[in-house]
Amino acid sequence: MKKIAVLTSGGDAQGMNAAIYAVVRYALKSGLEVYGVNRGYKGLIEGDIKKMSAIDVEDILHKGGTVLKTARCPELQTEEGELAAIKTMRDNGIEGLVVIGGDGSIQGAARLSRKYGIKIIGIPGTIDNDLAYTDYTLGFDSAVSVCVNAVNQLRDTMSCNDRSCVVEVMGRYCGDIALYTALATGAEAVVVPEVGLDIDKIVGTILHNRSIGKYDNIIIIAEGLSPTCHGAAQNLLEQIVERIPGINIRPFVTGHIQRGGNATVQDIMLGIQMGEHAVKCLLEEKTNRVVGIANNVIFDEDVQKALGRKTPFQQHLYELAQDLVKY
Repeated sequence: MKKIAVLTSGGDAQGMNAAIYAVVRYALKSGLEVYGVNRGYKGLIEGDIKKMSAIDVEDILHKGGTVLKTARCPELQTEEGELAAIKTMRDNGIEGLVVIGGDGSIQGAARLSRKYGIKIIGIPGTIDNDLAYTDYTLGFDSAVSVCVNAVNQLRDTMSCNDRSCVVEVMGRYCGDIALYTALATGAEAVVVPEVGLDIDKIVGTILHNRSIGKYDNIIIIAEGLSPTCHGAAQNLLEQIVERIPGINIRPFVTGHIQRGGNATVQDIMLGIQMGEHAVKCLLEEKTNRVVGIANNVIFDEDVQKALGRKTPFQQHLYELAQDLVKY
């Protein structure tokens, strides 16, 4: 193998840049030519690629987002799009592809490998932490840290105004960001898709706290709990106000700030190690593999086996979150 490419696809996540850095520099150190694909599969289809040098990835380790940019690409679901992507790779002599992204992005790469023989390695890059085969995905730790900082700041202003707040965090249908944020901030309640909303329990907690003179409550809710276009936080707030008229309460949506800002050391280290491992896999002529981490050890596994697993819910952490906020 002489030439490889790397792209980032789907939602951006802190740690992607660290993975790009490691892929480029370890590949160059190993005697490979490396190409960076701009805007994910969209760039691969359009031929928007460039040869990378070590200086191209200088000073990117800590930065959020991705220097290669990213984009959604429904065109890859078509044969025309697949053939255009393969043409770009073959025209440039690219034999291996490292894809950094979530489930859909890695599945797309696996499909190209099966149908056209391209060697691919996937790196899990998603703040949602919703890939069951790996303990952590790139961006999760950084996103939680952003949420924790936001909630800690909210707590200051909420407490001095005897005000409660419903905080909506990202995660789609995985409650890990909400759960970790709730535990790390001592939130009074947490609502996750894996368990669902128990409005009676939340109202009971608020009323109990009010009876002992505590009027500030932080309620964390995952975005996947939204049944309407108003959003999960607003929907839950309206239900609380209906049950407790006159309550002093506000909604807050963390939104896309969770994807921005510097990556945590954990995500930087994870990106570096996963990037190196991905290149090693390609040097060993492996394909249709994903890189992950389990018990603090980096490993690779068959892509279909890995992505076919169901994400286990951390029930013990959920129960701990309930136990620690009881007065």
